Amino acid sequence: MATILLVEDDPNLGQLVQEYLNLKGYPTDRATDGNQGLQHFMAGQYDLCIFDVMMPKKDGFTLAKEVRMAGRDVPIIFLTAKSMQEDTIQGFKAGADDYITKPFSMEELLLRIQAILRRYQRSSDVAEPTTYRIGELAFDYQHQLLSYPGDDGQPQKLTSKESELLKLLAQNLNQPVSRSFALKMVWGDDSYFNARSMDVYVTKLRKYLKPDPAVQLVNVHGEGFKLVV
Repeated sequence: MATILLVEDDPNLGQLVQEYLNLKGYPTDRATDGNQGLQHFMAGQYDLCIFDVMMPKKDGFTLAKEVRMAGRDVPIIFLTAKSMQEDTIQGFKAGADDYITKPFSMEELLLRIQAILRRYQRSSDVAEPTTYRIGELAFDYQHQLLSYPGDDGQPQKLTSKESELLKLLAQNLNQPVSRSFALKMVWGDDSYFNARSMDVYVTKLRKYLKPDPAVQLVNVHGEGFKLVV
């Protein structure tokens, strides 16, 4: 059965939903705030996520965006007390597959989960890409190679960290990626020493990307980096 990540700060509702889903055969892990939810997500393998919107430390919309930035195609359902149309629109823009307003019945939640999982199962034969086009550059993530078509020279061999960082940036092409998020995704935590290490890797990637002048790895003030084409 599918494994579910539930992020809900209301202890009573969270426990109720977790116990119900476990009873129905869906192993469910629970976190109580957005930061803890991201840590669970990065450490585990989940088939579906259920996020509350209004949570301490990191709201559900931000958490969903970071999950999407991680490049994992996992369905997301929002649980929220908000019912205004603009909130629903914001939820879908953040990457939601469904949006359930509190209060709701457990049976309705279960039916929606089952419907979403059926849709994703039908499209699961589409594998995550292992090659990325970055302007005129070709990035082979599986073999950790960056090449320029028509160049007689050897492709640039990347290290594992360089490949992971470039993959994250390529998955979010022309979109900012925060320093903290990149550090947690590639290095595991956003400590000072890892941050200094990442700066070195960013400098290296800029050098490797130079063969195509249209490709720029730029700093985004107050946010992080953006791979621009």
